[in-house]
Amino acid sequence: MARLNLNKLSKSFGAAEVLSPMDLDIADGEFTVFVGPSGCGKSTLLRTIAGLEEASGGDINIDGVRVNDIDSSQRGLSMVFQNYALYPHMTIFENMAFGLRIAKTPKDEVDTRVRKAAGILKIEHMLDRYPKTLSGGQRQRVAIGRAIVRDPKIFLFDEPLSNLDAELRVQMRIEIARLHETLGATMIYVTHDQVEAMTLADKIVVLRDGRIEQVGSPLDLYNAPANRFVAGFIGSPGMNFLDGSVEGQKNGTCRVALACGGTVTLPLRRAPSVGSAVTIGVRPEHVGLGGGEDAGIAATVLLTEQLGDETHVHLAVEGSAAAVVAQMRGQIKLRSGAGVTVTLDPAGSPVRRGRAGAARRGCGRSDHRGGVLTCGC
Repeated sequence: MARLNLNKLSKSFGAAEVLSPMDLDIADGEFTVFVGPSGCGKSTLLRTIAGLEEASGGDINIDGVRVNDIDSSQRGLSMVFQNYALYPHMTIFENMAFGLRIAKTPKDEVDTRVRKAAGILKIEHMLDRYPKTLSGGQRQRVAIGRAIVRDPKIFLFDEPLSNLDAELRVQMRIEIARLHETLGATMIYVTHDQVEAMTLADKIVVLRDGRIEQVGSPLDLYNAPANRFVAGFIGSPGMNFLDGSVEGQKNGTCRVALACGGTVTLPLRRAPSVGSAVTIGVRPEHVGLGGGEDAGIAATVLLTEQLGDETHVHLAVEGSAAAVVAQMRGQIKLRSGAGVTVTLDPAGSPVRRGRAGAARRGCGRSDHRGGVLTCGC
């Protein structure tokens, strides 16, 4: 186990800066996930930490020691790659032992370490087999086992589950979480899959265009996004955004008139001035469908997605360029083209009769920069 500190770390390829100077602290034993859209720099950041790419500026410190000039093989790190990187002509035992043998580790110790790692991953019965005889999930276990046997200070995972089917990804995600609990090791994990990020991480680092947008626990990012990008990126389905203008302020609340009709009242520590143009962010689970005299936002059903235990209803709302999505519990059947009324419900009730201006609780943060007012409740 080890702690990692990045101090003004940057990376450029020629004139192109792919990682802007950034600071980051990862605690001993922490599971940290780098997440962001394709091309945001998350894999480059991981490879720079590993020493596979040379940093253009700043410092990489492991347990207080600057490692920029230390060879990648001497940094005490083990990396698990997306494509497994197993040698097809070697048995599973030989693949897992390869790094130790290169390091001239005594034969008895090699055998002990490999069999211990195989036991943790439940692949002891496969040690005499070859990679071509294994499934994708089994090959990924071997790749993880090869990392475990080196007893690294920090584990690095570069999108290790992206080549697996949906069922295997869930299974391997659980196994990686259990592995972290068993080993108590410092782990850094790169993914574009926010479900993996939310379920695995102690800390999430959201990146965009080579910059860190926000660092925090999964629920911190979900409940209190720092800006519109994070609000829209974290969560599935993504957050809905509705334009409006500030109508008034009173006792720590802000009343917003929505362009699509109706009003919403937000409890805010800081509020824009009356008349300011703003954008309200509303999670799909807090969008309900209801009726009644005062229910205020008219919408048209575009598509209904039945997922068994819940239903996603995609809605066309006047004043919103993108579809508004309502995430509703249970099995709801709605005809495409049907007219419905949308309510903004802080309790997350799937069907609610009441005012469209329901109060929003638990916002935690508002961001007024660039005319954006995000309610992350």
